[in-house]
Amino acid sequence: MVIHQHQTVYIIALMELKSFYLSMDPDERDRFAIRCGTSIGHFRNVVYGKLCGEKLAINIERESAGRIRCEGLRPDVDWAVLRGTDCQPKEAA
Repeated sequence: MVIHQHQTVYIIALMELKSFYLSMDPDERDRFAIRCGTSIGHFRNVVYGKLCGEKLAINIERESAGRIRCEGLRPDVDWAVLRGTDCQPKEAA
């Protein structure tokens, strides 16, 4: 069985998110989910493996002060374009 790079990145990010989640007490978890703009139940589902949307990935990165990165939660998205790290103009052929 071949594990693709995206899957590996995602699994590592989920482990980091779960560790972050478990480091908070239940009230902190609830407040974190609300600050991220999601329900407590949905946030818990994401922590335990449900794929989150791009907006929630961004909110999690923001609210975790960068500890949990968008690139890990959604490695299928080209975040470099949004971050401006891949904005070099292409030369005309």
